Amino acid sequence: MSSLRNKVQLIGNVGQDPVITNLENDKKVARLSLATNEHYRNKKGEKVTNTEWHNVTAWGKTADIIEKFVIKGKELAIEGKLTSRSYEDKEGNKRHVTEVVASEILLLGGTTSEE
Repeated sequence: MSSLRNKVQLIGNVGQDPVITNLENDKKVARLSLATNEHYRNKKGEKVTNTEWHNVTAWGKTADIIEKFVIKGKELAIEGKLTSRSYEDKEGNKRHVTEVVASEILLLGGTTSEE
């Protein structure tokens, strides 16, 4: 078990156009939300879909790819690690965020609205 590590793999659809931020020293960060769906049948035999939303952050070249090719609805496969952080919002409230820091992405099919 010593080979276990913090690794996340997700396949889902982008919920809104990514937000790209250019930082000092030509660093770039991309932020997006990714919806993953789980389908199952309940006791009555009805199909049920459970959607989970994931906050995703990408840096550098991965952010460049997201900026050029990713739009709302695009299907993506993402690999990265899970991170948590805290910050204080404008009103002084402490907020906690859990997000996936993407190290690799794979552009899959079109968008849900068919490009």
